[in-house]
Amino acid sequence: MPKVLEGITVLEQGTFITGPAAGMLLADLGANVIKIEQPGTGDPFRAFKGGLYSPHFQTYNRNKRSITLNTKDAEDAKVFDALVRDADVYIQNFRPGAAERLGAGEARLRALNPRLVYCAISGFGQTGPAAGRPAYDTVAQAASGFLNLLVNPENPRIVGPAIADALTGFYAAYGILGALVERSRTGVGRSVEVSMLEAMCHFNLDAFTHFFAEGEVMGPYSRPSVSQSYTLKCSDGKWVALHMSSPEKFWRGLAEAIERPDIFDDARFSSREARIAHQDQLIELLGSIFATRPRAEWCQRLEAQDVPYAPMYDTSEALQDPQAKHMQLEIQGIHPVLGKWTTVRSPVSFDGVRPTDVVPPPMLGEHNAEIRASLAAAQPVA
Repeated sequence: MPKVLEGITVLEQGTFITGPAAGMLLADLGANVIKIEQPGTGDPFRAFKGGLYSPHFQTYNRNKRSITLNTKDAEDAKVFDALVRDADVYIQNFRPGAAERLGAGEARLRALNPRLVYCAISGFGQTGPAAGRPAYDTVAQAASGFLNLLVNPENPRIVGPAIADALTGFYAAYGILGALVERSRTGVGRSVEVSMLEAMCHFNLDAFTHFFAEGEVMGPYSRPSVSQSYTLKCSDGKWVALHMSSPEKFWRGLAEAIERPDIFDDARFSSREARIAHQDQLIELLGSIFATRPRAEWCQRLEAQDVPYAPMYDTSEALQDPQAKHMQLEIQGIHPVLGKWTTVRSPVSFDGVRPTDVVPPPMLGEHNAEIRASLAAAQPVA
């Protein structure tokens, strides 16, 4: 795939997810991402069963190189400053004030490199009454109103992946790319700030817009009822998902697929508005019908009638789907020590070329010698 960020050097001093996710997105586009880690332990997300290569760490750290630096050590501090002088982007996700204590605050780094795009990621923002509070994924989801849309009130427990963490990384990369475009015109870098609270409030924009426009406070079932979304268990214990939306033709197709063309004779299901108002009864009806046949048969029937559906796969199934295989979503790289490594490719293609090349996440300090040697070679001869 064309490496559209080739020539851009990113220093990522990030831990856990938000900072590393931003760095990975830039690395996937071809940037030279150097991950700066503490000697001995590295990114805390590395720790796993006595080792330093956890699945969590692997998820957000491909296509990077790792160098270990203790910036309290004078020699390591010199290496850090040399890296900053040559970098285009610096990313950190410390609590406000921590970067300054580590000698990595924006003012200091910008004095070393006025062209630097400096990205600071936080939980609640750099200032304000909650700025110093610790923030993790669930905290940000809850504070933004998003978690309220996910938790089933009949079984109130946290579900799903770390959405807030990953999305904050996406927004940070988005801001960095904008700053790089501007720098190409001005020659001067900018400060990019994003917090998990801001990212999730923006991602939750639909719910806020409904409140602003109509005074409606959305709940877990608000969107699924309007979009007419369903998950239905089949006779073999597998599930299928439907998203019927508003076009009437999809409902006509579903009626044919389930052999119930008379369904619209029932006043509860005869119109979009009626189906929204009586979704609970429709769930019960469809559930009883889908329980009579295996998933594969339902998929054939639904596809034949052009109904918006998908099997509700788990992770062991999703990439085995013929379309996923056609799109080459599962890719592999070779680590020089650990061997074959498998992941899911970046979803962005350029000029029809899919990004199927990948470099596995680095071992802690894997590129110490390589990066230090490149810095030494770049020093002017006296």
